[in-house]
Amino acid sequence: MEMTNNDIMKKLRVALSLRDDDIIHILKLAGFTMSRSRLSSLFRNPDHPNYEECGNQVLRNFLNGLIIYNRGPRIDDKKKNPPTMDPRQD
Repeated sequence: MEMTNNDIMKKLRVALSLRDDDIIHILKLAGFTMSRSRLSSLFRNPDHPNYEECGNQVLRNFLNGLIIYNRGPRIDDKKKNPPTMDPRQD
């Protein structure tokens, strides 16, 4: 039996002890928004009527967001958006 994207998401969720809010936050870090109800449909049993297959785009954005979540933004991203200097800090 092959492992689906849903299975990968479930295993990562358990292995990293992530809650729904954590996963939604990780997806936002990658620039991808998802509602809580849609996220819960990914983790349902395939026999459930509200089950939804996890597409490649969702998994890809989750993995990219997970990198940002664990390592921080890419160096290139920091150069594009340098921190603004606060004139009150001297």
